[in-house]
Amino acid sequence: MSITRTYLDHNATSPLRPEAREALLDALQAGGNPSSVHASGRAARRRLETARTAVAALIGGSSERLVLTSGGTEANALAIRSAAASGDHGRLLIGATEHDAVANGARAVGLPVETWPVDTNGVAELCWLAERLARWSPQDGRPFVALMLANNETGVVQPVADAAALVRAAGGWLHVDAVQAAGKIAVDHDALGAHTLALSAHKLGGPQGVGALAYAAGVAVRPSLHGGGQERGLRAGTENVAGAAGFGVAARAALHELPHANNQAVWRDVAAARLKNVGVRIAGEGAPRLPATLCLAAPGFPSALQVMALDLEGVEVSAGSACSSGKVKPSGVLAAMGYRDLADGALRASGGWNSTEQDWDRFAEVWLAIQARRATSSAARIKEYA
Repeated sequence: MSITRTYLDHNATSPLRPEAREALLDALQAGGNPSSVHASGRAARRRLETARTAVAALIGGSSERLVLTSGGTEANALAIRSAAASGDHGRLLIGATEHDAVANGARAVGLPVETWPVDTNGVAELCWLAERLARWSPQDGRPFVALMLANNETGVVQPVADAAALVRAAGGWLHVDAVQAAGKIAVDHDALGAHTLALSAHKLGGPQGVGALAYAAGVAVRPSLHGGGQERGLRAGTENVAGAAGFGVAARAALHELPHANNQAVWRDVAAARLKNVGVRIAGEGAPRLPATLCLAAPGFPSALQVMALDLEGVEVSAGSACSSGKVKPSGVLAAMGYRDLADGALRASGGWNSTEQDWDRFAEVWLAIQARRATSSAARIKEYA
């Protein structure tokens, strides 16, 4: 008998939207190189630029300052490497709960990296940033600061606009990883004040393997791939027209759905309340969060066992970040928040464009049933050896 599958792992990858799939397949079938000047090439170029405009519209940005990439990781790397290559930055400040794409990408450029701490809700400490920038040394060059808009594990939304004001006053560069936020909450690149902002298609129902870096006027993005003059000379190589087409359609759909995005916060919170009744901790619940992200920590119940037990019942979730080559390891995000004793019991449920109230209800129901069986089994073992 087949098991009913409940998918609540959209923060890892969101299922491909039907309209994005159609755009992807149409572009693949049409073919054409967007650098060619014949009819097929011009048609491919139109698809590419139409997609670029739609992605830029999702963040209220300019299509003329948006580079299409292979995904969020490359977009983050392009910003960090551009800053390092400028020679203006001698030290990098990275948020304590940043995605590995930013944290490890920053360490890879060979410049000193400092960690910007967060409070117990996972919110970056602005007072620390203000104090650190106030004593910034001229020998450190221009400050480069990275702060994600929304955390991939907890869903905590960071005070990016406030951080941007501090960074700009210090003459610095603020990079924002908006991969998890775009399409789930309203994002306005100009209002945030970010110099660069990274996006990814597959977190909002677009295809995997395509992303973008948006940059503000006056920001010097430096290519890390050299060859032809694609992407206005900022990323060499024939563009992924089909992926971009799917991205554009998914971005347009996500923007249209934004007014209803908060519906899932109600469903999530009902599920969370049921879990809290049995002693589960909810990470970041005292801070603004993405409406469809729930990070819980169950004392004494390892993440790997939770994920496997839920999967056997047809419920698909993640143990923290899913971008670690399939590894399940203690959550560095929860550790940074001061929950080191709970970091190996973190679990993330995340909804998206096709999630329902029933999905969240089933997740809570199945998790509670699994926990009840564990409690009964433990009690039986204690009785046996008493």
